[in-house]
Amino acid sequence: MAAAARLELPYPEAAVVEEETLAMQSLAVASELPVRPLVLGGCCCAHVGAVEGLAARHERLGLVWIDAHGDLNTPESSPSGNEWGMPLRMLLDAATVAPGDVALVGARELDEPERDYLAGSPVRLGVEGLAAALAGVDAVYAAFDADVLAPGELEAFMPEPGGLSLGEAAALLREVASRATLAGLGFAGLVPSERAVPALLCLCAAAGF
Repeated sequence: MAAAARLELPYPEAAVVEEETLAMQSLAVASELPVRPLVLGGCCCAHVGAVEGLAARHERLGLVWIDAHGDLNTPESSPSGNEWGMPLRMLLDAATVAPGDVALVGARELDEPERDYLAGSPVRLGVEGLAAALAGVDAVYAAFDADVLAPGELEAFMPEPGGLSLGEAAALLREVASRATLAGLGFAGLVPSERAVPALLCLCAAAGF
């Protein structure tokens, strides 16, 4: 990990982040958060500061995590040790959001420790869990990883077989926005591509951004 942090990468938004600096980076994002943030990031850790900032503004913040992966590992449970597989668990363990106010949608590639965690957690699963997760919240943040889409719909850093069409994803964001005030929206797992622009514009429009 330490050696990889010094590798030159073809796009600047991707890098290996040492664990002890992540909290400082998240705090910097949270302290300078716009009124209604739109986050574009390399890995899903980009959502952490935005969610923390919005949670400080709203008494009860809902969170819709739209991702092919669970992002629910810890440093102890992670098979890879990569922090991009941990951000949702970070927010839950820090009590930034209540588990019952969180919906995990589109997850189809979960590690066994993540399945075990979900089995004993009130985190809502799938589109079917949106109504329960957002009932009574003051606002919601939608965290969207490009890998939730079917490969070919939008270039993603870690594509997985299956997934949503662009139209289905747009309908999902419209539903989220119809159930609660959408206080922020974030896209992660993106690979730089001109093809991404119209797809992202479509998704932003569906969410009311």
